[in-house]
Amino acid sequence: MEKQTATQIFESLSSGIRLDVYRLLIRFGKTGLVAGEIASTLNVPPTNLSFHLKALTQAGLLAVEQEGRFQRYRANIPLMLDLIAYLTEECCSGRPEECADFRSASSCCNDILPPLSTPST
Repeated sequence: MEKQTATQIFESLSSGIRLDVYRLLIRFGKTGLVAGEIASTLNVPPTNLSFHLKALTQAGLLAVEQEGRFQRYRANIPLMLDLIAYLTEECCSGRPEECADFRSASSCCNDILPPLSTPST
């Protein structure tokens, strides 16, 4: 991931509503939600929500698919995982085994953190 892409993602998530939308769609995974369901779940007026959905889609955080007269939105989970990897790839100067103590203080799932050692070949 490039720095400009990461910056664009963070800028798009800097709105509380957008962060709520993204977290909601993460919860629904591959199923996603149509715009009306998002609006009613988050109690956001549809006209206001469309602005936020557009920003998240332009940043690549959401995918949208037309379903008849509705639009279904899904979180781009691979992009989120790429962002996490980008943020953590330099952990402890590229020696993630030195970060073991930090992991116990974190609520983050170990499965998405970089491995503590490089696999032997």
